[in-house]
Amino acid sequence: MKRSTKLGLGGLVAVLGGMGLYAATASPPLLLSHLDAATGGGKGAALVAEAVPFGDQGQTLDVWRAADAADGDRRPVLIFWHGGGWVKGARQDYAFAGRAFARQGFVVVVPDYRKVPQVRFPAFIEDAADAVAWTRDNIGRYGGDPQAIGFSGHSAGAHTAVLLALDPRWLKAAGVDPGIVKAVVGLSGAYDFYPFTTKRSIDAMSAYPDPQATQPITFARADAPPMLLITSSEDTTVRPRNAINLTARLKQQGAVAQMINYQGLDHEEVVMALSKPFRSKGPVLSDSTAFLNRHLKPAE
Repeated sequence: MKRSTKLGLGGLVAVLGGMGLYAATASPPLLLSHLDAATGGGKGAALVAEAVPFGDQGQTLDVWRAADAADGDRRPVLIFWHGGGWVKGARQDYAFAGRAFARQGFVVVVPDYRKVPQVRFPAFIEDAADAVAWTRDNIGRYGGDPQAIGFSGHSAGAHTAVLLALDPRWLKAAGVDPGIVKAVVGLSGAYDFYPFTTKRSIDAMSAYPDPQATQPITFARADAPPMLLITSSEDTTVRPRNAINLTARLKQQGAVAQMINYQGLDHEEVVMALSKPFRSKGPVLSDSTAFLNRHLKPAE
């Protein structure tokens, strides 16, 4: 695997400062989105809906698709939940991810969700289920196929994507058939982290009366949608054991599960590799796309 110079999201401040793109109040993922756009990452992708309301808690979402998409297209759909440890992050900061998958032929929905300390588990999962309901009902207007929906996300967003796919009660509560999800790609996600040992997991999860129900691994089952769980050897934020353990449990149950452990990458570099300037860090985008294309089969 070709490696580029080590640079975390925090290091983008210095890089973008030299390019005249630095904003003191911008988050590192937003800075990455600026750099991605400045280096051609937006070419071929279009933001076709911005800050669209959904649910009943003030949530909003963005929709991305290929710029050359034609009226009447029915392309596979990917809902991508951003990371941020359940305490930070915003849909607009992750434009680089929306653009990347849109250029690969997906209609991409990037939702917001409520965060700690305003809420605790399961509020952000409930918000995510509302985003799925919106996607089912509305994505056809943007050229997406509601019969070919996949989930993805990074870090806390991967926890959301995988838990929604494995524990059917959250989608059911939103009036959605859990079978709607046809494939899942989790990037650097937390799936098996009880007992809670970090401030973020304690703050987000510990008030829930059944802590095992916060853990995606609890709900591994034979009929789970196909899952690709991506981790990396240098991830000290969400340890690789999360992906290793869940992959093993899913396979033990008879589900379709695949794991990729990128050697030398850390937690941030996995999601950075979706962006154009840092794509040489690892084939995260191409591996994710190949998996999704195998399992998201557009309706005939």
